Amino acid sequence: MKLLVIEDEGKLGDYLRGGLTQEGFVVDLVRDGVDGLHQASEGAYDLVLLDGALPGIDGLAVLAALRQQDHTRALPVLMMTARAEVEDRVRGLQAGADDYLCKPFAFSELVARIQALLRRAGGAPPAETTVLKLADLEVDLLRRKVHRAGQRLDLTPKEFSLLTLLLRRQGQVLSRTELAEQVWDMNFDSETNVVEVAVRRLRGKLDKPFDVELLHTVRGMGYVLEQRDA
Repeated sequence: MKLLVIEDEGKLGDYLRGGLTQEGFVVDLVRDGVDGLHQASEGAYDLVLLDGALPGIDGLAVLAALRQQDHTRALPVLMMTARAEVEDRVRGLQAGADDYLCKPFAFSELVARIQALLRRAGGAPPAETTVLKLADLEVDLLRRKVHRAGQRLDLTPKEFSLLTLLLRRQGQVLSRTELAEQVWDMNFDSETNVVEVAVRRLRGKLDKPFDVELLHTVRGMGYVLEQRDA
């Protein structure tokens, strides 16, 4: 499932992107209304998390524009706002929001509401697709368990998030910058080796004990998860 977060508050946006990535979602983060509307209109998203107060154009204007476009009219939108008055909630729902969550909120509630909206929209994956597969590798997103060739792999939360991201986008080369932003919520610093260390540790568990290597380094570009012909 691919989510778009439109949130201008820096720490909250980074927190949401990191937490939702760890929940198994692919997450893009945009920090103003103009870019958010463009991203939501051009990208293929399963759900949008939309802040009510945004620079550029506010959340209600973004929502109104999305509801006027044929290809985004049915896109689930969950509005997040510090405005807790009944009138504000009513205004948001009448403008086309599918749900309305007042700040501050519990992250667990946010995830539950996202899952409910995806089920309602028919976008929640059926039970069999909550298990991602590549060759003899299986990742159970609901139980957060990983097996290869029937053998259980014991991964840390970050290793699980890293593997899930690579597996969802198998065959695509992901740069160190993208991995750092998606998994660690950090702007990439060329002096840090956090990504390389994590990939090395993941490879030690994922590939070293087995005959076929799945996690590959593409020199000068990044990393890719794929099964290659011998």
